Amino acid sequence: MSATAIQRLLAWAIALTLVALPVVGLLNGWYAADRWPVRQLELQAEFANVSAEQIRAAAAPAIGIGFFAVDLAGVQKSVAQLPWVEKVEARKRWPDTLVLRVYEQRPYAHWGRERLINREGRLFQVPGASEIQSLPRLDGPDERINDVIAFYNEVLAEASGSGLNVAGVSLSARGSWTVHLDSGADIVVGNEHAQERLRRFLQMYPRVAGSGRGAFEYVDLRYSNGFAMKWPGDKGAAPASAPPPPASPVPPPVEDA
Repeated sequence: MSATAIQRLLAWAIALTLVALPVVGLLNGWYAADRWPVRQLELQAEFANVSAEQIRAAAAPAIGIGFFAVDLAGVQKSVAQLPWVEKVEARKRWPDTLVLRVYEQRPYAHWGRERLINREGRLFQVPGASEIQSLPRLDGPDERINDVIAFYNEVLAEASGSGLNVAGVSLSARGSWTVHLDSGADIVVGNEHAQERLRRFLQMYPRVAGSGRGAFEYVDLRYSNGFAMKWPGDKGAAPASAPPPPASPVPPPVEDA
């Protein structure tokens, strides 16, 4: 290639660079940051637990910034830090509008004392979570959250039509299951043959309910044959492989909680 051709290529390259740099700089907000300012904020959200005022306050720093200088990632991060916000989508619409689509967390259940599980099975925390009513109460090691949710759904199916209202389930660090009823009673299932034990108890529960002793306080299913029950006023759990007799000492269960 001749020296003249090389000089022409260099001249073209320099010319294109001089043309492209201002465009790239403008689109990236490197200069003229105050030109064509964003003046409007359009919100798309459910507004169930997050208010429009909260979102506007979080996005306020972007209002008045030049259209091409607005940091969409920064706006998303700021709004996403609000309690109850799960995800934020941000875009700009020419000539002066910032559009935010805010997705709120959809709680499925309590997890322990302070946290919640969303409908995708992920944990999140918001102020006042422990006071939220009408959600099942689940608990266990964080790494077993999917197992706890699955067991809770299995318990709901098994207990359907039994007259027992399941409020939640918990899994101990040693792997023992407990079913919690909305009456405040607990059913300790243990860590072996959980479904089989629970099914056996539910099959016998109509006989227990017909004993005339009222609502029970505690049931221990960790026995090889039958189970033990406690009613208000009892000093200890009574064996109940048949309609329960008055409270009396019973042997220890076959496994620890």
